[in-house]
Amino acid sequence: MEERNNLYPVFLKVKNLEILIVGGGNVAEEKLTFLLKSSPDAKVTMVSPMYREDTIALAKKFGIEMIKKKYRRRFLKGKHIVIATTDVPDVNVQVYKDCRKRSKLVNVADNPPYCDFYMGGIVTKGNVKVAISTNGKSPTTAKRLRQFFEEVIPENIDDLVKNLNEYRKTIKGDFEEKVETLNEFTKGLIGKKEVEHDQD
Repeated sequence: MEERNNLYPVFLKVKNLEILIVGGGNVAEEKLTFLLKSSPDAKVTMVSPMYREDTIALAKKFGIEMIKKKYRRRFLKGKHIVIATTDVPDVNVQVYKDCRKRSKLVNVADNPPYCDFYMGGIVTKGNVKVAISTNGKSPTTAKRLRQFFEEVIPENIDDLVKNLNEYRKTIKGDFEEKVETLNEFTKGLIGKKEVEHDQD
């Protein structure tokens, strides 16, 4: 039977959530960088006995709290999402176990069996955001797909979204009628692309 991706994608308002990153090395910096690139208003705390200079600079720039201590389960208090990135497997597994007991979402970097969620490839153009998942199988493929979508999604897509939002406010009728009107109005979006390609 063909394998399929059963993950459910969600877009989290991370400015309303408390995130903890356990670790201060390269992987911690990578996770923090991608998180802040997508959500500069994310509320993040880091805990680690050591931090790289670049990580400290990045954290200061975005007002990230940094605790210079070894991981203890008390640091989970009040946190909604936890990302474990240390180079000590036992610590990462302990973080996972502590989170499971407390019903907190946890991601142990590069260790799919110990992940409630994955941090996929992300493309952002104004209000439009596309997230890409390979089911934890190939981050490199997700990266290439991200680059592809960054190229093909037009830069003016945000203007289109804003204009449609204003237009939507002016449409009369119930929900179903509004959806039907918008469907008709946006039908040409795909068609126009096909016509353009036919002329190449």
